[in-house]
Amino acid sequence: MLDFDKLIDEHLKKENRPKGIGRYYPSEAGTCMRKIWYSYKFPSEVEPELLKIFEMGNIVHNFVVEVLKSEKVKDIELLESEFPFREEVEDFMISGRIDNLIKIKASGKIYLVEVKSTKSIDYVKEASPHNVQQLQLYMHFTGVHNGFLLYIDKSNLKTKTFEIEYSEEEAKRILERFKSLHKHLKEENLPEAEGRSHKEIKWMCGYCEYKDRCHTDTPKAKHEEE
Repeated sequence: MLDFDKLIDEHLKKENRPKGIGRYYPSEAGTCMRKIWYSYKFPSEVEPELLKIFEMGNIVHNFVVEVLKSEKVKDIELLESEFPFREEVEDFMISGRIDNLIKIKASGKIYLVEVKSTKSIDYVKEASPHNVQQLQLYMHFTGVHNGFLLYIDKSNLKTKTFEIEYSEEEAKRILERFKSLHKHLKEENLPEAEGRSHKEIKWMCGYCEYKDRCHTDTPKAKHEEE
């Protein structure tokens, strides 16, 4: 019998390449700093199910590009998609890929558009803070100070769009986080378990592959038992 699940796993499997200290990614801007630190010090192979989720995200983004490029869409011009971003900050680098750059024809305004796929659009009530932080970095370094976060449901292609206002103060705060991460990595100093300490990102612990290591390094405090 044909095991297509196995074929998909084989197709998506990627070589596990350790991340180099000194190169950081905007998509991790709002992630628990300890988790990012672990990912550099103790790289682990991405689970097949997670690779499938990532690939679904790629498929959804490719569809969005098709829509933005379509001759049927008259109000928007797609200027660029999946274009590289790279910025040197002190003695390290922040790099990634920006999803889309568009122009609204009526106003002539240029926008960055970051696309995020979701299991259910009904649960998306506002732009996720860590997605906003990623877009803030892009807006800061590209000089394009208009941005949209586009959430699209993987099951039915329904969407929600949030216009994000650029904040220089927020962008600088995020940069300081990367500076702090870089310092912790160079000095091999374990950072705070932010996911366990801050309620707004506690949900990240449920998806963290380093949860056991984190609790071994820092046993649960009393307030975490609640």
